[in-house]
Amino acid sequence: MPSETLWEIAKAEVEKRGNNGNEGDGVETGEKSVFFIGSKNGGKTTIILRCLDRDEPPKPTLALEYTYGRRAKGHNIPKDIAHFWELGGGTSLLDLISIPITSDTLRTFSIVLVLDLSKPNDLWPTMENLLQATKSHVDKVIMKLGKTNSKAASEMRQKIWSNMQKDHQDRELIDPFPIPLVIIGSKYDIFQDFDSEKRKVICKTLRFVAHYYGASLMFTSKSEALLLKIRGVINQLAFGIDKSKSICVDQNKPLFITAGLDSLSHIGTGTVQKKFFQVLETN
Repeated sequence: MPSETLWEIAKAEVEKRGNNGNEGDGVETGEKSVFFIGSKNGGKTTIILRCLDRDEPPKPTLALEYTYGRRAKGHNIPKDIAHFWELGGGTSLLDLISIPITSDTLRTFSIVLVLDLSKPNDLWPTMENLLQATKSHVDKVIMKLGKTNSKAASEMRQKIWSNMQKDHQDRELIDPFPIPLVIIGSKYDIFQDFDSEKRKVICKTLRFVAHYYGASLMFTSKSEALLLKIRGVINQLAFGIDKSKSICVDQNKPLFITAGLDSLSHIGTGTVQKKFFQVLETN
């Protein structure tokens, strides 16, 4: 059987599951989508299950998985619905990124990049490949959208700056991701035992990348307190819950930095910044 046929079968099945999420009791309003990408076995499924209050063991994500959750706003008020997509295989299935992100869904889409902090050597290639592939596809979709709905495309380009204050000192130095982005460092319980200098470099690198892309950055583990904070962030993306303004930039603690609250002067980039821009120039 040709590989193209297998891809089409996978695509049709995922789209079928997505459509099934729209069936239910009452009219759904305020629909949003959250797309989890990141390290293989990095904990993406665990985070999704926690956000949906599902007490079940996570299963390996083989390709592209879909599920959804509803949130009641009040009696006799239509429920909000959130679509959760998850890309399996780490960086091996980049072609599947194009399936859930379309011109019809783009305006309500957010990206959550989950990186396994316990595997520092894989952090950069995983982050680079997934963010570049996702950004490339989103840029194409926005360009396509602009041909049929220039107002919507223009509003999207303006919206990406909403997290950055107009008088922020780094406003001219960053390039926000085209749709909301959250970067989560998982397995902090292992990472916290790393050598202090290694933790410092990794923290600075992730802070710089997150700040450059106008993204939020936070670390998590099996800790209930950390999982609750992550759940709050995901709920903000999925259901529009108020965004947290708390911040922690201490490399000896789990980082928690909401988009727009960091700065290059506080990060103290130097070598990290130079390497990052070298990578951008070669792609």
